[in-house]
Formats: sequence, structure tokens, C-alpha cells
Amino acid sequence: MAAPPVILDKAHDDTDAFDQAIGRSAMRKATLHLIPLIALGYGAAYMDRVNISFAALQINRDLHFSATVYGFGAGLFFLSYAACEIPSNLLLYRFGARRWLARIMVTWGLLAMAMFFVHTPAQFYTMRFLLGMAEAGFFPGVIFYLMQWFPPELRARAISRFYISLPLSSVFMGMLAGALLNLNGRLGISGWQWLFLIEGLPAIVLGIVFFLFLPDDPAHARWLTEDERSWIFRRIHQAPSSTAHHTESIGRALLNPSVWQLGIFMMLMLTTAYGYVFIMPQIVLRATHLSITKVGFIVAGLNLLGVPAMLLNSTYSDRAQARRPSDRYWHIIPWCILVAVSLALCGLSTRPLIVLPALGLLIISYNAIQGPLWSLPPSLFRGRSAAAAIAAVNTFGITGGFIGPYYMGLAKDLTGDYQRGLVTLSLPLLIGAGILLSMRRHAQLSQSTGAIPVQAAPRSM
Repeated sequence: MAAPPVILDKAHDDTDAFDQAIGRSAMRKATLHLIPLIALGYGAAYMDRVNISFAALQINRDLHFSATVYGFGAGLFFLSYAACEIPSNLLLYRFGARRWLARIMVTWGLLAMAMFFVHTPAQFYTMRFLLGMAEAGFFPGVIFYLMQWFPPELRARAISRFYISLPLSSVFMGMLAGALLNLNGRLGISGWQWLFLIEGLPAIVLGIVFFLFLPDDPAHARWLTEDERSWIFRRIHQAPSSTAHHTESIGRALLNPSVWQLGIFMMLMLTTAYGYVFIMPQIVLRATHLSITKVGFIVAGLNLLGVPAMLLNSTYSDRAQARRPSDRYWHIIPWCILVAVSLALCGLSTRPLIVLPALGLLIISYNAIQGPLWSLPPSLFRGRSAAAAIAAVNTFGITGGFIGPYYMGLAKDLTGDYQRGLVTLSLPLLIGAGILLSMRRHAQLSQSTGAIPVQAAPRSM
């Protein structure tokens, strides 16, 4: 006689409950052991990348750099970074995350400190170019690394939890920069030299920590049980997706239209972002006429607004992904429009009561985009093609880091201030919002042709 259905249901429920418990435990351990360390690493990277925005308050005067020289040097970092992205990510796949990420961090830390010796435009250009080469591959490498640990429906939250180091590092940098610049003349050293010397040290220390404590993948994590390793492996390698590009070669991955669309969007977004990031202290100084120390604290306070925006929007985005993958785009597009509006307001006024709230809205909107956005590329590919595709998207995007600062430097030298440049800087993200609308329509078509629903995520992540 067949077993009663209620008994089968109970056995099935027990199996599901056990699987959910294993998943919660695995994700909790991965979050606690990996995310804080990666967040510290990316925070150090971002600080060393953009600390010249504060150094510019002195270095442009001391070394007689024009706005064009400064903007070109600030942006030059991103050209070498872009050129080395894909090779770096493939080498990470070859040598493992622990060794390769540690190598990246120690190298860029040493070069960041070597900015101390810059005295001419040529030296400035050379050091920024070398710094970009050294740091290349860190961010896309981390994205690729995290996709080996977290299934698709948890990735926006995982990314946002390390990516909050971007606004937090800006907070720390803003609070520290004023004090370091005020050391101007101590021991015969300029304030901007103190800034580079001290802010380059954390990357070297963290590189050593990465080498000692970061596991290459779940199979090498001693703090996971066998059941937890099996759960992660099963969820990562059997995860359904709304696309079908998991087994493509590297060449075909790089030619995939989705990679190009995301890459162009990233370029437009980073043109806007780095166009204002490298001059933000100067914008605040012009609007408020306060001391460098107070400007630093204002910039720090504004960047703090980005933390809850990033975390909350990523959580809602993952919930949307679990229901319908194409809905994740709605957690990016409206924020793009708000970034554009904020920049236009900054460009149309120099009054602090308009500029400071507009900068706050700008920082909230830009940070809200990041988690949902960076959860998109890992859903397209797996294996070596995933490493290449993620790096390709970031390579396209990072070129915007050259365009934005160089454009703003030229705009200031041609017009006498940054105002017209800020207004026109609002246009790229409006174009980017149109690209994402097109991608969303394509994703909806893919879903309607038979994509498999995403499994429920462990609730405790």
C-alpha cells in the first residue's frame, strides 16, 4: 500500500528545512569571513584612487598645475587600468584570488606612496598611469570572486556589503584629509605629500592580510563544513538564469551584445561619477568658503548618506530578482535620472543651500545604483568566460574615469569655472537610463521564452 501523502510531504519539508539551515549557515560564514576583509581592501583602493581630489586643494597651487593638467592626470589612471583589466582578471583565474589580489594591493600601495615624489606634470602623469596598471583587476576580480560564493539571488546584497566601503572610505578620507593637509611644512614636507605617504600604507598591510587569510574558493575555506561547501557548489553551478551564455568561449563572451551594452552604460556612469568626484572638495569649497578641514568634514558627512542607500536598494533589488529578474532594472533606472537632476542643480547654482542638498541627493542616488548594477554581469557567464566578461564590462566602464575628469578640467580652463561642465555632465546618465530600458525589454522577452524561476534565498543573509 502506498505511503500516505502527508508523510511524504513531511519528509520533503524536513529535507527543505535542513537544506535551508545549511544555506543560512554557509552564507552567514561567507559574509562574516569575506565581506569585511574585501570591503577594507576596496576602501583602500578607492581612497588611493581619488585622494588627489583633496590633494588638489594644495598640489595645483604648489606645482602650478592648470585644471586641464590636473584633470588629465586624474583621468590617466583609468586608461592604464582599462588596458590591464582583462589580462589581470584572467591571471586571477589562473593563480587564484588570494595571491593575485594580494599582489595587486601591495603594488598599488607602494605606488600610491610614491606620489610623494611628484613635482612636474610629466611625473604626475607617469605615476597616475602606473597606479592604474597596478590596481587594474582588483574590482572585477572581487566581483568574479564573490560570484563563486553567493548565488544570484543574494549577489546584490553581497556586493553592496563590501561596496559600502566606497562611501565609507570617502567619509574616512574626508575626515583624515584635512588633518594631513594641515601638516603642511612639517619636517619640510608639504601637506599633500603627507596625504599620499600615509594613505598608501593601508593597502600594503591589507595585501599581506589577504595573502594570509583569504581562501581562493569555498573548497579551500577551512571554516566551512562539507555540507556547506556542497550547498554553495550546488547553488552556484546549478543556479538558473534568464540568459543562456554560461558556456561560451572567452571570445564569444566579449562579443556578446549584453557585455557591450553594460560596458557602454558603465562608461557613461563613470564619466559622470569621476567627473564630479575629483572636484567635489573644490565644489564644496567654492559654495561654502570654509577651511580645508571643514570642507573635509562636509564631504565626509555627505558620503555617509550613501551607505543606507546602497544597502536598502540592494536588498529590495534582490527581492525583485527572486520574483522576476527583469525587475532589477527598476532599481537602477530612476536613480540614474536623480543623479542627472542633482548635477544640473549643482551646475546652475553656487548657493550652499542648493549645492549641498544636491550633492547629498547625488551621493544617495549614485550609491543606490551600485549593488543592483554589479549583480547583472555575473548572471551572464560562468568560469573563465565570466572572468573575461566582468573585466570587459569594467574595462569599457573605467574609460569613463578618464573622460570625466579630463572633460571637467578642460571645461574649467575654457569657461573659468566648473558650472557649465556640471550641467552637461548630467547628460551621460540620461543616455545610460535609455540603454537599461532597452536591456530590460530584452530580459522580459527572455523570461517569456522559458527562463527558470530563481530559488528562494536563505532568509538570514
